[in-house]
Amino acid sequence: MSHGLAGIPHDVYEDARALFDFNQLHHELRPCSVAIGLGSHDLGVADLTAELFARRLFPLIVFSGANAPTTRDRLPAGEAVHYRKRAVELGVPPDAILVEPRATNTRQNIEFSRCLLADRGIDPESAILTCRPYQQRRAYATCRRLWPSLRVICASAPHSFDGYVEAIGDPAFVINMIVGDTERVIEYPKLGHAIDQEVPSAVGDRGRPRRTLEGLEKNTRIRAIVSRPWGARGRQAAARRLTRPGRSTGYE
Repeated sequence: MSHGLAGIPHDVYEDARALFDFNQLHHELRPCSVAIGLGSHDLGVADLTAELFARRLFPLIVFSGANAPTTRDRLPAGEAVHYRKRAVELGVPPDAILVEPRATNTRQNIEFSRCLLADRGIDPESAILTCRPYQQRRAYATCRRLWPSLRVICASAPHSFDGYVEAIGDPAFVINMIVGDTERVIEYPKLGHAIDQEVPSAVGDRGRPRRTLEGLEKNTRIRAIVSRPWGARGRQAAARRLTRPGRSTGYE
């Protein structure tokens, strides 16, 4: 079996590419009432949100996110706080940004942002969710379940799979996160956390996600970042143990 980047088998890498593509929705951007930036390790979300604000696609931003174990070092003040700082550096007026600093998962991102807006008398009709590329489908499904009256579209930085892996710098970590998000798209509707979405047979029925994960498990270096069940905390903690000195990764 041929091996590619970081010794990851080629077929595993290509499976992950297919999942990465599946999780993007390619929504057409249009003006909305507000943007909600979903916190994570990826400051590119803040960059994109600032860019869309400059294009006058919305007048108000909510950045939502506390910390995951693997963002505490890189973003010690909290994900939303660091997103706000980055956006202000890029020219967004501070008074155009609200910070929701408590959310630790996507459901809370939506619920807590909605409450923050309501507390200020704001009842938006529409929103752009800015997030990591492979989080789009899960973010959309979660928002539609929890806030059905909101017209929502998703936006991410326009990375290819290869480009995103290169930008983050840890292929195994990125692939594991993509698999986890795909599992949530499949499983969370059964738990009432998200709406149902059409999942192609090549992706669903635990086929491609499971195969991709099993391929990762065969790679000795990255075995520690793969955990069952699909708990984000377990993946985060294990991924941090593998993070090389001077570099941080994260999830949520």
